Amino acid sequence: MTGGVYLIGLPGAGKTTVGRQLARRLQLPFVDSDQVIEGRIGCTIRAFFEREGEAAFRDLEQAVIDELTRGDPCVLSTGGGAVLRPDNRRHLRERGRVFYLRSTPDELIRRLRHDRTRPLLQVADPVQRLRELYAARDPLYRETAHHVIETSRPSVATLVNLILMQLELGAAAPPAGAAG
Repeated sequence: MTGGVYLIGLPGAGKTTVGRQLARRLQLPFVDSDQVIEGRIGCTIRAFFEREGEAAFRDLEQAVIDELTRGDPCVLSTGGGAVLRPDNRRHLRERGRVFYLRSTPDELIRRLRHDRTRPLLQVADPVQRLRELYAARDPLYRETAHHVIETSRPSVATLVNLILMQLELGAAAPPAGAAG
C-alpha cells in the first residue's frame, strides 16, 4: 500500500482506539499526531492552547501533518480540528486513504462527559460545543475522506474490519479512468 491510512473525526470518535488496532492488523506503525505535537512542545495541547492560542497550535499541527503524511506508511490518528486547514485536507487526501469516523454529537457527549483533557470541550455547555463543532467540521471531514465509517454502535473490532474491507476493495478496484 502506498501512503498511509489516516483517521479523521471529532474528538472522541475513536480515532486513537481504532487506529491502534488497525495498525496492528495492517502491521504498520501507529502515530497519533496530537502525541507527536505534545512530544515536541513538551506540554499538553491544552496548556499550549491556553498559552499560545489556537492559531499557533494549528500552525504546528499543519507542519506535523505535512511531515507525517510525507513519511513512511503508517496509521495516523489526527486531531479533531486537523481538517480546518485546507493544506491538511489536501495532504491527507492526496497522500493516503482517509477514513472519517463519524459520530453524532449526542454519541460523543456520552463518551466524553467525564473527559477533562480536550481543550475545545472545556466550556460551560460541552453538548452545544460538540454540536457546533459537528456542524462546522462534518462537511470538511466529508470533503477530505475517501470513506465515511459510522461509529454509532459497532465495536472497535467491527470498525477495524469495516476499514480493512474498504482498503481491500480499494486495492482491488481499477485505477480511476482505467478502461474496464
